[in-house]
Amino acid sequence: MIKAVSIALIAGGVVLLYFGGQSFHSLANDMSRMFTGAPTDKTIWLLAGGAIATLAGVIGLISSTGSGRRS
Repeated sequence: MIKAVSIALIAGGVVLLYFGGQSFHSLANDMSRMFTGAPTDKTIWLLAGGAIATLAGVIGLISSTGSGRRS
């Protein structure tokens, strides 16, 4: 069960990172960076959420494979 949740977190995180990358290269984000020097909040949330979800999924996957019972 933990493996399935971890894989779902990794998949969701990769999707968020993809959309964050697309948003980072958008015209609206370029305008925001031109006037404020920073990307839009949406871009930051997508990239941060994707990184956190992916990292949580990888950690969950690693910890679930190492916690097997020994006979």
